Amino acid sequence: NVPFNPVMDVSREVLWYRPIVTDLCCQRVRLVSYRGRPGTTREESAAESDVYKCQVWNSLLENYREPTLVLFSGQVSSACGLASSATGPFYCPGDEKLYIDLSFFEEMEVKLKAPGDFAQAYVIAHEVGHHIQKIMGITDEMDKLRGQVSEKEYNQYSVRLELQADFFAGVWANHSQKSVGWMEKGDLGEALNAANAIGDDRLQKQSTGRVMPDSFTHGTSAQRMKWFKKGFETGDINQGDTFNATNL
Repeated sequence: NVPFNPVMDVSREVLWYRPIVTDLCCQRVRLVSYRGRPGTTREESAAESDVYKCQVWNSLLENYREPTLVLFSGQVSSACGLASSATGPFYCPGDEKLYIDLSFFEEMEVKLKAPGDFAQAYVIAHEVGHHIQKIMGITDEMDKLRGQVSEKEYNQYSVRLELQADFFAGVWANHSQKSVGWMEKGDLGEALNAANAIGDDRLQKQSTGRVMPDSFTHGTSAQRMKWFKKGFETGDINQGDTFNATNL
């Protein structure tokens, strides 16, 4: 097991992360710093950690470099600006770090009805998928589109970017399973359930009672499940060209 700061043990919020820290093979993180106790103040509390992927991406990409996972509570400052808990998990290409609020996995289980350690693994793997896009130059190509296309068109490109990150998460799951056989019965279902829970159509329906496709930025529940499953079933990074796919 990877050791972690004893301070983390006494925080209920951090205990939601225990499966990631100690049990999720290929998703382990090494906690190296921590300031404050989550839930007691609005002051930023973060623990930066190295993210390990069982050599999955090292074997698929020659120029792969490991990202950093930042766990925070309340708000956090990144190279992409200041973000709060409401932002949800995100990847910042400016500093190549993954940011996850300490309360998010509890929200997944209680509010979104998407429990399970593999659901959590899917969330992290999706954000690492954005890191893969950064390495492959896809993120930079997306940035060039800002201001050159309409908001509606950019949203459509954003959906394709997010679905590709879901695909890469599936590719990671495929190769890590082949490497160590760590998945248990029901794990795939947990990931698919999580993908279903955070589809744009479902979230919009829950929050506003209606669905507005032109404002989608991440894809529908069906699309997110489809691309994660495709990545998991094929394990082939070359089959995830969502930008040229005619049927998402």
